Amino acid sequence: MNDPLWQPPVERINESGMQSFTSHLEDRLGLRFQDYGELHRWSVDSPEAFWEQVWQFTGIVSSTPWDRVLTDGDKFPGAKWFSGAGLNFAENLLRRRDDGIAVIARLENGLRRSLSFAELHKQVAQLAAALKASGVAPGDRVAAFMPNVPETLIGMLACSSIGAVWSSCSPDFGFAGVMDRFGQIAPKILLACDGYFYNGKRIDCMPRVAEIAGNIGSLERIVVVPVAGIAADIRQIHRGVLLDDYLISENTPALEFEQLPFDHPLYIMYSSGTTGVPKCIVHGAGGTLIQHLKEHRLHVGLGSGDVFFYFTTCGWMMWNWLVSGLASGATLVLYDGSPFHPGPAALLDLAQEESISIFGTSAKYIAAIEKEHLVPRKSHNLSALKTILSTGSPLSHESFRYVYRDVKRDVCLSSISGGTDIVSCFVLGNECMPVYEGEIQCPGLGMAIEFRNESGEPTIGEKGEMVCARPFPSAPIGFWNDPGDRKYLGAYFDAYPSVWTHGDYGELTANGGVIIHGRSDAVLNPGGVRIGTAEIYRQVEKLDEVTESICIGQEWEGDVRVVLFVVLREGAAVDEDLQQRIRRTIRSGATPRHVPAVIVPVADIPRTLSGKIVELAVRNVVHGRPVKNTDALANPEALELFRDLPELRQG
Repeated sequence: MNDPLWQPPVERINESGMQSFTSHLEDRLGLRFQDYGELHRWSVDSPEAFWEQVWQFTGIVSSTPWDRVLTDGDKFPGAKWFSGAGLNFAENLLRRRDDGIAVIARLENGLRRSLSFAELHKQVAQLAAALKASGVAPGDRVAAFMPNVPETLIGMLACSSIGAVWSSCSPDFGFAGVMDRFGQIAPKILLACDGYFYNGKRIDCMPRVAEIAGNIGSLERIVVVPVAGIAADIRQIHRGVLLDDYLISENTPALEFEQLPFDHPLYIMYSSGTTGVPKCIVHGAGGTLIQHLKEHRLHVGLGSGDVFFYFTTCGWMMWNWLVSGLASGATLVLYDGSPFHPGPAALLDLAQEESISIFGTSAKYIAAIEKEHLVPRKSHNLSALKTILSTGSPLSHESFRYVYRDVKRDVCLSSISGGTDIVSCFVLGNECMPVYEGEIQCPGLGMAIEFRNESGEPTIGEKGEMVCARPFPSAPIGFWNDPGDRKYLGAYFDAYPSVWTHGDYGELTANGGVIIHGRSDAVLNPGGVRIGTAEIYRQVEKLDEVTESICIGQEWEGDVRVVLFVVLREGAAVDEDLQQRIRRTIRSGATPRHVPAVIVPVADIPRTLSGKIVELAVRNVVHGRPVKNTDALANPEALELFRDLPELRQG
């Protein structure tokens, strides 16, 4: 067993949310736990007691109590949580009404705004009143084509205060990508920006907004939000109105919170859509709320003194996860723009200037600033920083070491993993546990995580398919327009009846942690041996010449061979020396089976709009198969770089 990179100080453990919750259980239920493993086992073996205590500990606001915590707990899907409870999601996020800072908003061009909790409540009331005046009622859909700015957050809160269903795309989505999403859900209202800033450019969104407005027949109002200072001719927008003209800012009615069932729809979110039209995943208000409170308060240790940041767009579930931080009384930092403009230290500057205590980013970002040879512990004052969160892809061993060597020694580095499917995490951090290189710290409380081998048996220390064997509150309440739940059942429950199959390939470790080796559908299979792509990426990232890579299995002579594509630093070339060093690095860090048969340089790698590389799409192009929905990609033109390559021709 390797030594940990970080051990939490005793003071931090004693002051943590996890320790407070454990003491709460001891006081209320007389329970005693030797370690986190015991606490986790109790949480999955006693779901009714566990989730009831999470509700009590986090102080969820509800107008009526539940009749029963869990009904039909043996059915998955089909289990019902907190039947009889009446609550409102927005009411729980707007508990604070004081003059403390609720939101700090930063744009790439340097613009900074802040809102107090009292001001946020007032602005939500103004928009909620306008939505009601437009006839928005519980169950109606409100869509947002918006960047990560306060108006987007205000829109979501106003929408959910009424009981309407919120759905958002970021403005980098093309017209077809927006139509593939919003076109399925028939929204009544659209919030849309005039434009946004990215990588030093001001991008005009008004032509796209006009096109969207003219093609979604259900829209009754298009509310245009000035973000980029583009003089918007509202006459070109069918049923368009400027935000200031839409709000009811004089004699605003008091903000009322519609009291709704626990599983009332809150969000419609979307699968990546790279294999067809995106699936519309419907999440319930109560399940999202209690799961986020559990993760924020217990696993992250989020509280009212924290300044909470996650680099995300409104087209990625991490935005939904971030904004729930209001329910813990934290200050949110919303940033919109490129993370590398005007330079690679842009987000580190933000962390210093805003005294961010919990900093969330992607594994790709951490790898990128290491490649830039940044040493933040010397260049920046990060004294407020206590936790770094990473998601989007597995965090490499090298990135773990880099953070503790060059970013900050006394910080809890928590890699987290879950997804849009559950709008939360299956595995994540714990500020009371040590951090081991290459490992996610623990399964989430209440999440019955297993890794099953090819025989379907749960394993420890052996790679397998990640499943969740028991119901949890943030499972989707279904897919939109899915008669008989056929698509929903097929997406998660086909492999094992009554067991959620998530699509990740990984393992439980002897430390009680988790390693994710990649997506199950991207697993390589040379010679019948299953290899996770992340195992290869971890090794390739060690080489300075390679900025990023993507790996696929190519069908070859009745078997599969490993093909590695690399994006190189300027001036580097895939010569014989670099090829040998790549192969030696992979062989010594993994196994001979992981060594690619072919290494091919490419100028770019295709990614989804949330920044995830798309191995399946590349594999399809290499094999001459169609890619069904290129509108789901941020850079679909990159796919052409992989078509008809001479290095991959058969025979």
